[in-house]
Amino acid sequence: MYRDKQFSVKPLEKVVSEIFQAREMLPNTTRVFLADGDALARTTSDLLSILDSLHQAFPSLERVSSYALPNNLIKKPESELALLKEGGLKLIYYGIESGSAAILKMITKGATPESMVQGLNRASAAGLAISATVILGLGGQQLWMEHIDETAELVNKVQLDYLSTLQLTLEPAIHEEFLEKFEKKGALFIPQGDAAILQEQVRLIEKMAPEKDLVFRSNHASNALPLKGIIPRDCDQLLLALNVASRDSSLLRPGWMRGL
Repeated sequence: MYRDKQFSVKPLEKVVSEIFQAREMLPNTTRVFLADGDALARTTSDLLSILDSLHQAFPSLERVSSYALPNNLIKKPESELALLKEGGLKLIYYGIESGSAAILKMITKGATPESMVQGLNRASAAGLAISATVILGLGGQQLWMEHIDETAELVNKVQLDYLSTLQLTLEPAIHEEFLEKFEKKGALFIPQGDAAILQEQVRLIEKMAPEKDLVFRSNHASNALPLKGIIPRDCDQLLLALNVASRDSSLLRPGWMRGL
């Protein structure tokens, strides 16, 4: 997404000015997302100023959320994450993608399973709600079991509030580069079909054992089969839906309706 853009930190004064400009258009705003892809790279003092300005500008504000990269949660001490929570940051969106160390290297994630567990547990200890994503199909036909088993293992080690699955979609512009990254690590990437993706999801749900109720969703537009439920409460219902869809492909979302 960001290959044609160079990262820069917008001056704090400009951000605050834009917040109060937005108030003129949307005074009853209740939810705000801190854009763009790496908002938490800002200093904690800057973020606290932004959160304070948001609450001044929008009296009805209920929730502020942001993406969080693995390095964000490793670099910021738990005490600073707690300050952000107190300042009004309630929810972070976090891309796990896979719990497999090998696959994380192949996709140049810039994180290890261990560092993600450390960072996510630090965030949850600070009181932040966490919405995480994993990508079905990311291991291809060769590494799918490793991908799913180690992803479930990682999920079981952290305190997530929400977990969503996305289904791997490769844009034509990066298709060859993606394959080459696997080849450089001695692996062959062969895409999973929809039936195999459903089996990945079955295995993931069967192996997840969160310590607290986990809101589970596969309603992103990339998914072959939209699902929603609470794990572990609704595991049987989710598995039944997956098994029925495995036998009846007409229940799957048509390809033309899927997207990034």
